[in-house]
Amino acid sequence: MTQKETASCNPKYALVTGASRGIGCAVAEALAREGYHLYLVCKQSADRLTTLANRLSGAHGIRCMPIMADVGKPDDVENIFTQINALDVLVNNAGVSYVGLLHEMSVDDWHRIMQTNLDSIFYTSRLAVPLMLHNHCGKIINISSVWGSVGASMETAYSASKGGVNSFTKALARELAPSGIQVNAIACGVIDTDMNRCFTEEDLESLRSEIPADRIGQPEEVAQMVVSMLHAPDYLTGQVITLDGAWT
Repeated sequence: MTQKETASCNPKYALVTGASRGIGCAVAEALAREGYHLYLVCKQSADRLTTLANRLSGAHGIRCMPIMADVGKPDDVENIFTQINALDVLVNNAGVSYVGLLHEMSVDDWHRIMQTNLDSIFYTSRLAVPLMLHNHCGKIINISSVWGSVGASMETAYSASKGGVNSFTKALARELAPSGIQVNAIACGVIDTDMNRCFTEEDLESLRSEIPADRIGQPEEVAQMVVSMLHAPDYLTGQVITLDGAWT
């Protein structure tokens, strides 16, 4: 039996950031159905995260640990990993947005976007990789955005952070491919999450009219794509896969 085959016989562990709601919550649900033991992380909403963890544990017979942490802070991430002994899958989902003119944006807001959306995947990945190298396998999946490729007016900082996520994904995939670890990203279009609650119904209807699929995507569809990546051939790595209803 090869090293990778031996690893596949062991319990499976996944870490999901931004797990209390939206895409992160849907991903946690999907991974629980796949039999993964979960480390679920969020910065706020402790009650919601604990409720989710308890529900998934009871429904799927898995171990599910809720962890309150700010993944934009390296000390918080290091504390997360003191609680993790094995990891097969890392889903970097935590993210925040800023809608407004760049010249009206504060330096603090810029740093907040970059720390949460981009710095966090460095902090988590650099600690996850040694755990994956132990079994010569693993998957890192970064939740990105179509704005990381084409840019969005009034969302310069968000677009820049997601562009960084895309480049990080491709570069790290090249670095880790010889070690059997896959790194990919999902570039989401408009998804029905709290992040988009800042838009009026009129704004959302205007966006909807631009999408050939004639609807806004659902968090569960992003979660389905995550699971598809888990079952994809190992040769699929270094890719930024667009999920946007043919919008861009």
